[in-house]
Amino acid sequence: MSPTIVIPDLGTFPVGSGLVPMSATSDRRFHAGSDGVAAVAATGDRKVEFVAFADHALACVTSAMGYSAYYPVYPVEPRKPVRAVLMDLDGTSVRSEHFWVWIIQQTIAGLCGDPGMLLEDADLPFVSGHSVSEHIEYCIRKYCPDKGLEAGRQLYFEVVHREMASILEGTGRADAFEPSPGLRGLLLALKARDIKIALVTSGLYEKAYPEILSAFRTLDLGRPEDFYDAIITAGFPLGRGMAGTLGELSPKPHPWLYAEAARVGLGVPFEAREQVLGIEDSGAGVCAIRLAGFPTVGVAGGNIFESGTLQLCNFFVDSLEEVLDLL
Repeated sequence: MSPTIVIPDLGTFPVGSGLVPMSATSDRRFHAGSDGVAAVAATGDRKVEFVAFADHALACVTSAMGYSAYYPVYPVEPRKPVRAVLMDLDGTSVRSEHFWVWIIQQTIAGLCGDPGMLLEDADLPFVSGHSVSEHIEYCIRKYCPDKGLEAGRQLYFEVVHREMASILEGTGRADAFEPSPGLRGLLLALKARDIKIALVTSGLYEKAYPEILSAFRTLDLGRPEDFYDAIITAGFPLGRGMAGTLGELSPKPHPWLYAEAARVGLGVPFEAREQVLGIEDSGAGVCAIRLAGFPTVGVAGGNIFESGTLQLCNFFVDSLEEVLDLL
């Protein structure tokens, strides 16, 4: 019999299925076999580490910015009727990952003073699915270690402002934002069944709103703020002389965006969380939904397999059309 990893309230995972056994958490706070710790394991991308005790578990969301956090792992058993659906933006609702990776590339090329600089395929897991600062921090360490994070952030937002303005004016990249196949049908079906819908993204508002607005224009669904019952973004960036909102240190895979969308945005009490479906295409998003205590629907096309988080999904679908079978 092949060895397994048992994480209470999460599941039993064969070694090699995605979770990676560890002798201790990366901060050395917990060690397997000591002080009641039965096992320590991490997702394949090492973004979340699980600490298993006899009857409960903790999850540590690591941080490239130096601020890791521990969360309880809640038991999740999907229940019907489904009261609400929480949907990720990039990759799940809108195909735009290539555009935002291009923005990061433009930023780092400018920071390095090399207009022809290109990111490598190996960089992709580190420049998508996390916060802007984490993306830039990674690239600076690799490509221009003599530069500072603040300079990188400033240049990034200059590039974003320029490109977003062009897109809203209709002169930007035509291939920037494309609605995911099946999005219109799913959204209209949820409305017809009176199921509440929230859009949840780690993207900043100035990035996220043009994306979903562009997609809604294509789908002829009107204004997204009139359609969705709640829209939760990572807020507004902190800049010199400006007030920013919390977002850089608490994006997915932290659970707060999804928890706020359901509890505050949609009014679903914590006790009813198992009647909420969260839909994601990324490993970071899957962990965020699962740590918020919601049943998790993984969608093909993202990095769920590569991040080693498939086993954390309650369901996995190849397309948004298949979500209708879960309601």
